Amino acid sequence: MTDMTSKNLTLPYFKLDKPDLKRVDRGKIFGKTENIAELAQFLQRRNEPQYLYWDEVKHKETPHGFTSEEAWFFIKQFRTIVSRDTPIKSEKGDYFKWIRLSYVDEFLHKIDVSSGGQVFTSMDVLSDSNKQKFISRGILEEAIASSQLEGAHTTRQAAKKMIVEKREPRNKDEQMILNNYNTIFKIDEVYKNQPLSKELLFELHRMLTEKTIKREEQGRLRKNSDGIVVQGQIGSQEYITHIPPAEKFVKEEIEKLIDYANDADDNKFLHPIIKAIFLHFWFGYLHPFTDGNGRLARSLFYWYLLRKNYWTFMYLPISLTIKKAPIQYAMAYIYSEQDAYDATYFFDFHIRKIMQALNDFNEYVVRKISENKEIDKIISTNLYLTDRQKHLLHYLASDSNTHTTVTSHAILSSISRQTAAKDIKELEKVGLVLGEREGKYIKYRATKKLLEALSGN
Repeated sequence: MTDMTSKNLTLPYFKLDKPDLKRVDRGKIFGKTENIAELAQFLQRRNEPQYLYWDEVKHKETPHGFTSEEAWFFIKQFRTIVSRDTPIKSEKGDYFKWIRLSYVDEFLHKIDVSSGGQVFTSMDVLSDSNKQKFISRGILEEAIASSQLEGAHTTRQAAKKMIVEKREPRNKDEQMILNNYNTIFKIDEVYKNQPLSKELLFELHRMLTEKTIKREEQGRLRKNSDGIVVQGQIGSQEYITHIPPAEKFVKEEIEKLIDYANDADDNKFLHPIIKAIFLHFWFGYLHPFTDGNGRLARSLFYWYLLRKNYWTFMYLPISLTIKKAPIQYAMAYIYSEQDAYDATYFFDFHIRKIMQALNDFNEYVVRKISENKEIDKIISTNLYLTDRQKHLLHYLASDSNTHTTVTSHAILSSISRQTAAKDIKELEKVGLVLGEREGKYIKYRATKKLLEALSGN
């Protein structure tokens, strides 16, 4: 499902299916709680490994003697007791709550270890230049996936080609991706060193929406008269999935969000990963602009973690893992808003996607190291190639139609054009790549010698 902003208020508003808990006999339920061990196991199964809502709970096994409605009432009572407030306030005045589930500390520890580089053990065999190449890959994949989540209809291959060849965007969708790419780079290079302010939010918004919305809508909070809602497809039906709060409320709460992001609020210490996820959710709930809110919410997630020195997140395109489950992403917002302001649904979804991104990245690095070894087997032992050159050779050999240019190699490897040209010329000299001019570019492809050597490996 793709969420987007729209002025179309004729669509039906999506409402969660909810049981009528007023009909539940509370006294009867508490008379069934003598088997504490069974009930504890039941609650554990409904909260982990996935934090479930009624639409799934009603199909699950219940404790002995409980109806589905009674079981759900018991779950809700437990969640209410153990939950704690977040600083995120709903327009109705209630604060969103969350539960620190038992797995959270384990996940946070693994992420903390990764911030010191220890999770990426396989990267120790790679050169610094190739580690930088992985960062470039992460930024590129994040820019593409985050834009696609917001409705950019273009393929990953076309978007990647546009960026690495420095081609001008041909449409709004490509412009969205280029904007996102430039914004993430600038967050890493400049904005992570700046505290959040309304001015910085406006600047980020202008970068993300450059040439994609009217200039008068950039760098300003939306107004009630803009008629902005969030819409998307659930099942076979298009719905309004979120009606953002009124402009007065947004103006008040955005200041609190900014203080929270700058650690200027009065709350006690909260783990940076938790705060970053809450910032993502909070900004998405407020939806303060006419467009670009989803991309900016995810950008704030990166801004906060980079500001807290979680540098390894530059390797991790979180939006790429979210894009694999777009309906669950949308539902995480919906559950959190419509089930008694329980933000645990969103937190649970998000932190699991972080862990998935960590695992995916490790698998990617292991695969690249294996590809390097394949290249090592077919080249002369007297020929020294950098990891960067080996990656390029395997990429070119992956498909006979694949090619590279000096510009694209420079961008993807985060090196100068001079170094990129030197890399390619060395490979051309030993007969592993061949360059042919096509228009204004010289395109380099794998030679028959390389293709045959790899296929026979």
